[in-house]
Amino acid sequence: MSTAPPPIECEQQHAGLAVPDIRAAVDFYTNTLGFRTAFTWGEPPTFAGVLLDRVQIFLQQGTPNPGASSIYFMVGEADELFAFHQANGVDVVQPPTDQEYQIRDYVVRDLYGYYLSFGHRLSLAAGPPLPIDRVDVPVRLEKRLAALLYDLAKHKRMTVDSCLEEILLHTNEPLGDGVASPHTRRTLRYIQELKRKHGIEYDSHASYRFVER
Repeated sequence: MSTAPPPIECEQQHAGLAVPDIRAAVDFYTNTLGFRTAFTWGEPPTFAGVLLDRVQIFLQQGTPNPGASSIYFMVGEADELFAFHQANGVDVVQPPTDQEYQIRDYVVRDLYGYYLSFGHRLSLAAGPPLPIDRVDVPVRLEKRLAALLYDLAKHKRMTVDSCLEEILLHTNEPLGDGVASPHTRRTLRYIQELKRKHGIEYDSHASYRFVER
């Protein structure tokens, strides 16, 4: 009779690919695919780690077996990364395609024949359409903040109404010690650009100090 497994905690996972030349593989992943070097081990190196944002894969000395391994990366913007890969002459197996599983992705082949897929989610919507009634709400916003909101909605291909509803729904959804954010890290970086563009120098608690002129 089998016993129940103990409580298991797993904080990270790292895919590993066997490659014959660690230096050549690291060079390809960093300079051609846009990864960063996390580490190399040995002289000459027989083991290395490369990072795509915070996701790390291992490259280990060995005989490639591309038919047995492939890796899928979820990224913030697949088309932007695809343009970079295409400009660098990466071997494209499948161009960016909107899939039925609500992900837009593409597939390339690395230096040793391994298939690498990169994709971003097309929509966070789940379930059937939800009919609603909208009402007019008298809202007055700080001028620069309103300008940022219009730019953000345009960036996310949303109406200002929908963008505000998304933000409000997320602020009402607890997540750990805070609230769920509607923004990806890529969008948060873009918001910082918008704050600089519109001269917003105050922080998220500044609304308590707003006084109309």
